[in-house]
Amino acid sequence: MSADAQAWLEKFFTHLSGERRLAALTRENYRRDLAAIAAFCAQRGITEWRALTHHQVRDYAAARHRAGLSGRSLQRQLSALRGFFNYLLREGAVEQSPALGIALPKPPRHLPAVLDVEQMGRLLDIKATDATAQRDRAALELLYSSGLRLSELASLNVADVDLRDALVRVTGKGGKTRVLPVGGKARAALAGWLKQRTLWASASESALFITRRGQRLTPRALQMRLRRWALKQGIGMPVHPHMLRHSFASHLLESSGDLRAVQELLGHSNISTTQIYTRLNFQHLAQVYDAAHPRAKRQK
Repeated sequence: MSADAQAWLEKFFTHLSGERRLAALTRENYRRDLAAIAAFCAQRGITEWRALTHHQVRDYAAARHRAGLSGRSLQRQLSALRGFFNYLLREGAVEQSPALGIALPKPPRHLPAVLDVEQMGRLLDIKATDATAQRDRAALELLYSSGLRLSELASLNVADVDLRDALVRVTGKGGKTRVLPVGGKARAALAGWLKQRTLWASASESALFITRRGQRLTPRALQMRLRRWALKQGIGMPVHPHMLRHSFASHLLESSGDLRAVQELLGHSNISTTQIYTRLNFQHLAQVYDAAHPRAKRQK
């Protein structure tokens, strides 16, 4: 690609960071996906973005699919290309987008794995025998209580939590802020942790969850702590942070039946994203029916 074409990519990445305020990991995914498409263009002698055609984008998608790239990954790459060309159109750098109307194989949609209420209770039954256990219990209680993403949990500051009104303010995808309720058990665990936190934190440290050295706990560290507690508490399956968010949504929807409320709490911009939990709860009900109804039981 020409220097001008590369410069437009860098301007786009600045746009993602400054205007759209996307998370660093999301921006890195954009960079990697667009780099793959730029390499394809270079191999075919395409030096300017305006020269890329709809037919060539279709060729790219077909070639990557034949090479074994999954439908989900292809969709993500073409979504990145569409976003980039929307930016170029806005800036007047191109006259049309070659990424529109590309048909791709739909990836299979797997239902998210969740913990049931009993498993969740066992996981969160952490004995706060020291400051580390107190911190971990508070983090996991809050993760489940408010349905947070891992990145949202890791980025929380002390000022974001209002224990008196039982609220937490989080900044989600696209820099969108939402205020969420904090359950009683999470509130109690947080109150205990905040007392312990003063032993580790310097006056200038704002992070809610910190290490013994007084530094913000990273998403990776939180992930590893959850994995360790799941093993210790005898959950019997791999547990990752998003599983607690899935469990939060599933349990709340099962109890309330209010899909719109769950959508708001999760911070989903589109309710179709939230509807996966309706399918999950129907699957659960179907399993209960198959196990309990006399006419559903398989004849021996």
